[in-house]
Amino acid sequence: MKLTVDRLHITLDRSPILRDVSLEAHKGDIVGLVGPNGSGKSTLLRAVYRSLRPADGVVRVGDDDVWALSARTAARRTAAVLQDATGNTTGLTVTEIVALGRAPHHGLLGRDGAEDHRAVADAIERCGVRPFAGRDYASLSGGERQRVLLARALAQDPQLLVLDELTNHLDIRARFELLDLIRATGVTTLAVLHDLDLAARLCDHLVVLHEGAVVTAGPVLDVLSPQLLADVFGVRAHAEQHADGVVRITYAAQPLAGGSGEEAGEETRDNDGAEEDRSVKAGER
Repeated sequence: MKLTVDRLHITLDRSPILRDVSLEAHKGDIVGLVGPNGSGKSTLLRAVYRSLRPADGVVRVGDDDVWALSARTAARRTAAVLQDATGNTTGLTVTEIVALGRAPHHGLLGRDGAEDHRAVADAIERCGVRPFAGRDYASLSGGERQRVLLARALAQDPQLLVLDELTNHLDIRARFELLDLIRATGVTTLAVLHDLDLAARLCDHLVVLHEGAVVTAGPVLDVLSPQLLADVFGVRAHAEQHADGVVRITYAAQPLAGGSGEEAGEETRDNDGAEEDRSVKAGER
């Protein structure tokens, strides 16, 4: 299902946090939200999963404004996996945690039916958590917990996944495995990622936020230009797609002294000039 964010404005404590933010995620797309700390990424997610009402603008999942839907209907469409947001999980098994994803589908009696059991079993299988389905959730490693939280979201049978730094605190193998799981879901996904390499590996498109506004958006290689990386992130770097199809970013040894693309360009030109001088002198010798 398509996600549309149209001219969103969010204000907190009378201070503007997001200004005129627009983006789209088409059915099945994985769109990454990237940007420096404090740029408004998590705040934008809160508006998408109906936790923070915008001052202006609209968030649509499909054709419907999420704020015009009931909370239960909105929860059936959108599942959010947030940083360390498990609630009270004391004494709950992995299966019981995953089953919490079915809550938006329950009626007044709140009883699990055959469809609920099927959805939970399928999510457990897809996320590879069956070997510890009966274990206490609190006993799991960080990577195992993240898989369980993703399984809980999939059990919700959502049409949109919202992920906030799902790969935080995981080792590199666990990160790659989790990215593969997300890719395999086929669900439209909006994900906040601080790690640009992981964002480039996972996402179809990127949206770059800086100081509460969208700087640019588009396919990964179009967005991660050397100028953008210099202007927004303050690093000298370039992205390229390798023979295996994975986009990788190569960084210079040092960040920009002042964080501006102009300085990056000047330094490159200065270095080129220095190389020419050395070549001339070598030829003279």
